[in-house]
Amino acid sequence: MIPFMQHGRILSFIFATLASSFAYAAEKPNIIVILADDLGYSDLGCYGGEIRTPNIDALATAGVRFSQLYNSARCCPSRASLMTGLYPTQAGIGDFTSDKPNAKRGPGYLGRLSDQCATIAEVLKPAGYGCYYVGKWHMHQETGPIKRGFDEFYGYTREHSHDQYDADYNIRLPEDRKKEIAPPAHDYYATDVFNEYALEFIRQGQSSNQPWFVFLGHSSPHFPVQAPAERADKYDAIYRRGWDVLREERFERMKKLGLASGPQWKLSPRSIVPVDRDDIANGFPGQENPAWDSLDKERQLDLARRMAVFAAMVEGVDTGVGKIVDHLRKTNSLDNTLILFLSDNGACYEWGPFGFDGDSRKGTTTMQTGEGIRNIGGRGTHQSYGSAWANLGNTPFRLYKHFTHEGGISTPFIAHWPKGIGKQENWVNDPAHLMDVMPTLIEITGAKYPSTREGHNVTPIEGTSLMPAMRGEKLPTRTIGFDHQEAHGLRQGDWKAVFSKRMPHELKWELYNLAEDRCELNDLAEKSPERIKKMVDDWETWARRVGVIWMPSKDDLKSK
Repeated sequence: MIPFMQHGRILSFIFATLASSFAYAAEKPNIIVILADDLGYSDLGCYGGEIRTPNIDALATAGVRFSQLYNSARCCPSRASLMTGLYPTQAGIGDFTSDKPNAKRGPGYLGRLSDQCATIAEVLKPAGYGCYYVGKWHMHQETGPIKRGFDEFYGYTREHSHDQYDADYNIRLPEDRKKEIAPPAHDYYATDVFNEYALEFIRQGQSSNQPWFVFLGHSSPHFPVQAPAERADKYDAIYRRGWDVLREERFERMKKLGLASGPQWKLSPRSIVPVDRDDIANGFPGQENPAWDSLDKERQLDLARRMAVFAAMVEGVDTGVGKIVDHLRKTNSLDNTLILFLSDNGACYEWGPFGFDGDSRKGTTTMQTGEGIRNIGGRGTHQSYGSAWANLGNTPFRLYKHFTHEGGISTPFIAHWPKGIGKQENWVNDPAHLMDVMPTLIEITGAKYPSTREGHNVTPIEGTSLMPAMRGEKLPTRTIGFDHQEAHGLRQGDWKAVFSKRMPHELKWELYNLAEDRCELNDLAEKSPERIKKMVDDWETWARRVGVIWMPSKDDLKSK
């Protein structure tokens, strides 16, 4: 028989343990969202790529991987959707940011975040979270991170991209803050500094005695493709083998990973270079990207180096992930931190197979030779890697960023949270959208989505929580709409209707059964006229509801 005092101590211990368990169960998770910029669907090692991403791959292995998470086809619309849980037009950035929006296009095209939306920070902050933002904002400086709920910021609020080596461009907000991290100009590389600031803000969050949310919005690997030469060197030999061989090898790895499993996955032909000015399209407007072996040796060496620099940028993002995970593990924070990793759109074709040198559409395409090849991606350069490498990045899909075919809107998406979701062996194949991040975070934090904000009615949330899928359950079937500058799309169950742009052929609505044809190679529009007509009508209904403004073309009308 247990003595009374000992019995009491045992009961006290049991009650204390239960109380501690309940407190731990009720402990709100910390949250890190890491957004890569212009990363292709298959660039990561865990999605089949040859780029070295061991730290991101480890998150995928120990977490949950999605095969059909969609974005909004371009950087700022995707960011607006991710940040608000709405479609881009509902958040005010229907196509791009702007200081002089066209009033005739309506509230969906303000070129900045709308007053009728709430950001993740504005939702999590009232729930007790400290909110931190690092990197590229790109939702307009007038609706910057501090104005929209974040406590601390380091990065840039203007423009879509900038020189990685410019130490003076990135700012610290609020304005009274001094930069905690300020490497000398000759050592400055933005991707590295963004990684370090993510760690700095994590430490600040950990010392605050409240849960924290860190958004790390990398500008890598968006052009200008820039990385220290020694980081790119190891990739030269890989990319000198060319995009044709590497596309085939990526596709084979995707099969082995269980990602591209089943007959619905087929490697698409080399994608078309969009119709544009001949100089911008490098002489290939409306043509298929050239075969690698058709290029002369000097062009191959130039292009291989551009892709090597791109790969080094991606590896730089991965290095930061490794540092973050290592810090969380050492501080016993990893188990109860939800880490989400994704990209804002498909790989970027701008503007032809040889890329460009200089400022986007104002630039020209030159070719580095000899010792000059190693200068690609160095200080003072501004280069892109071109449409053929982007086609590799989007393996096995067609087309690229700007388009609503799978190559433009398919995003790698990884969720890691040992305490909350654990490890899932199988890929999550349910269609989802980055607007689903907001409701997912609301569910796991117990935060409340507001009905008003600063006297303005807030648009009801569009996304749905992905927690059921992360725990192995099915998501409900729903309609997901897409629109970006004349490229349209609608996903309903296994069916997808899509309308392209900048193509040499007659533009019309196409129809695909993605359960049978994930890579959109067999257009069923002519065989299923009633279905395509209904889906186009449904797209128009969706577009009007969410504030999309478009002018139906003759080809739109022909499809009805």
